Amino acid sequence: MPHLKELPQNVKRVYLIGIAGTAMASLAGMLQQRGYEVAGSDEQVYPPMSTYLESLRIPVLEGYTKQHLETFRPDVVVIGNAAAKTNVEAAATVALDLPYTSMPEAIYELFIRGKHSVVVAGTHGKTTTTSLMAWILEAAGRDTSFVVGGIPLNFNHNFKLGSGPEFVIEGDEYNTAFFDKGPKFLHYHANTFLLNNIEFDHADIYADLGAIVDAFRKAVRQVSAGDVIVANGDDANVTPLRGEARARWVTFGWDRSCDISAIDPQFDPATTSFTALWEGKEWFRFRTTLSGRHNVLNALAVAAVGRLRGLTAEQIQKGLETFQGIKRRMEVRGVERGVTVIDDFAHHPTAIATTLNGARKRYPGQRIWALFEPRSISSSRKEFEAGYIDAFHEADRVIIGPIFHQQRYVERYGLDHMMSVPTITERLKADGIPVEQIDDFDAIAARVAAEAKDGDVILVMSSGAFGGVHEKILGRMKDEGRRQKDEG
Repeated sequence: MPHLKELPQNVKRVYLIGIAGTAMASLAGMLQQRGYEVAGSDEQVYPPMSTYLESLRIPVLEGYTKQHLETFRPDVVVIGNAAAKTNVEAAATVALDLPYTSMPEAIYELFIRGKHSVVVAGTHGKTTTTSLMAWILEAAGRDTSFVVGGIPLNFNHNFKLGSGPEFVIEGDEYNTAFFDKGPKFLHYHANTFLLNNIEFDHADIYADLGAIVDAFRKAVRQVSAGDVIVANGDDANVTPLRGEARARWVTFGWDRSCDISAIDPQFDPATTSFTALWEGKEWFRFRTTLSGRHNVLNALAVAAVGRLRGLTAEQIQKGLETFQGIKRRMEVRGVERGVTVIDDFAHHPTAIATTLNGARKRYPGQRIWALFEPRSISSSRKEFEAGYIDAFHEADRVIIGPIFHQQRYVERYGLDHMMSVPTITERLKADGIPVEQIDDFDAIAARVAAEAKDGDVILVMSSGAFGGVHEKILGRMKDEGRRQKDEG
């Protein structure tokens, strides 16, 4: 059976290989809501996607076997990009002659087609900006549809199927599937393409920055002449793409030469405010619940799209001030003995630096601990060593956990191409920053619980579960608090 670009009319049962990926989980929920019978498989499933799928009562089968497909007997299989051609179930799909498609193709054909596609792209800030964009439209009464690579707290779901004109989606530049190596965002056919920034990332599939830029160039060229691209006018890798665009090109940034720019930012523990200029003229003073300079640009970009979609400044402000954030994006997991434990998805040097900067703005004068797990293949690259060293200068105390894919990385690229944690720790120590590498998650939790003081902020950064170290820290601190109370 050939690769399908759209699902046949008689489909009733859909099986997802790699169902616990954030976008795949969204697709599973949307299919279920549309009345399809859904199941899927994955490995090492962890929150928030594991609990999310469980809440929807969608079966998640552990591991990959041909038997799963034979038992469920799907009408079509959606193969996630985490599944290689050699994946047991991907190979079985072909061997059993089952119809199959990719996740982005299924999302577009079943849910986006016919709506105004708002695609939010860029190396950093996609999840926050997509969630904020969806909420601003929703708060303005637009009954927005969206898919995002996280769980916005305003919705408590990572997707929504609304009746309004817009469909907002996080546009990932990662590859589509083993049978389609192009970036996922090309399949969403943007009418509004929000391009936040471009930096080298995803080193497991992109050879260099030039390859990344080429992917975004294709997306820029794809947007039709009657549509719009809202682009970061401060980004040196974004601005050269203007000449490739057929669509209207609207810029946002700090530079006053941008079409919409931000001036006079004020950072308070609870809110951030800034004045937006539109074509050089004062437009509105916005307030947002987000912290950090990077989130001023995220809010500015969303405000620009909102205005272009017909929202008033007051409607945009209503969404900005009521936005509650996203799980695993500066999410406070708990406070024990005056110590705040925060979970964040940051896994790239730039993301770590901006996350730490945001924490400084949100918790001024408090001691910031940076706990980091190099979880992804890309995050372990040698090229990022200097970036990590610079980023961790924003922290008061640093603990680096184990490199999650160390063996796999060495087998694929060689030890010489993997980052050296000892090099990072030595450089930071030389600059007077307390840092250590601890490979055991329980030992990390024990160290933090023993040494953290009232007022400290523990920022836990990983693109994965980090061994559940957040709960381990909170649990140990709670137990220690009880012990001290009993002894007192």
